[in-house]
Amino acid sequence: MTRRLAQVAKKVGVSEATVSRVLNNKPGVSDATRQAVLSALDVLGYERPTLLRGERARLVGLVLPELQNPIFPAFAEVIGGSLAQQGLTPVLCTQTKGGVSEADYVELLLQQQVSGVVFAGGLYAQADAPHDHYKQLAARNIPVVQVNAAIEHLGFPAVSCDDAVAVEQAWRHLVSLGHERIGLVLGPADHMPSQRKLAAARALADAAGGRLPEERVARAMFSLEGGQAAAARLLDSGVTGIVCASDPLALGAVRAARRRGLVVPRDVSVVGFDDSAFMNCTEPPLTTVRQPIEAMGRAAVELLTLQIAGSAVPSGELLFEPELVVRGSTAQVAREGTRDTGGTGGV
Repeated sequence: MTRRLAQVAKKVGVSEATVSRVLNNKPGVSDATRQAVLSALDVLGYERPTLLRGERARLVGLVLPELQNPIFPAFAEVIGGSLAQQGLTPVLCTQTKGGVSEADYVELLLQQQVSGVVFAGGLYAQADAPHDHYKQLAARNIPVVQVNAAIEHLGFPAVSCDDAVAVEQAWRHLVSLGHERIGLVLGPADHMPSQRKLAAARALADAAGGRLPEERVARAMFSLEGGQAAAARLLDSGVTGIVCASDPLALGAVRAARRRGLVVPRDVSVVGFDDSAFMNCTEPPLTTVRQPIEAMGRAAVELLTLQIAGSAVPSGELLFEPELVVRGSTAQVAREGTRDTGGTGGV
């Protein structure tokens, strides 16, 4: 007990006597301090005293698929900061290969009696993935918000970047540079944001009086290596411009071009998606479509806190418009006969 008091007191920045008063439900402690102590108990993994278990903790689960893609730490920073401003404590749950699954994290969060959960880039975006843990949250009436496109019928509010607008911005940019053979590097076939991007690209091709050939659509796992393999297939089909569904995929496309001895953007132009950290520091700096992370993150927290307060929120989707950021990975299309296709190139 003494060790527990000391750990909680240190976590909150109060005296052990104050912690003891909270644990014994004694008066003389402000509501803010009382909530901070209870949240610290939850975060440190201590069980609340029996008389304090009645209501949900001021904890909010923030469930992310990974931290290697810089877009997810960026969302975590915005959402975590906004939650803290509302007096809520974010609990970061990051999946790892062979580690704790999204469903396992949901079970742990339910055990901690969390006030709500924010998902960013989760299994809700994949039609063929298991979704029973979302139904479990709905059955418990736990407030939930999902960031970016989800499958239908889950019934949770969502905050999304407009995938159709993102593709339109990237596509029209390449067309304005003279590119006619444009390819796409997307996520898996059941990935909802990728489905939306593909539908938008096909509509643009149809509107221009043509069509988007299947050989100009390549799918990959969301990683640099996946982008490299997918882009290599597109280069075999003769594309001069590549639109990618994430920045890591785009960096993989740049690597694929270099392995062919091609120069980006002289021989092939590449556009990413997200505008995650350091994309202006790559070589060449990456042209990409920026997600409005700050606005989306704050909107997600607002939707969540309204639910926590008992207010009804629409179960639909808030769409946020992205912004094309033009840098050095796109250029005027090379004239026929001037494109370099030889050599081995660097990494």
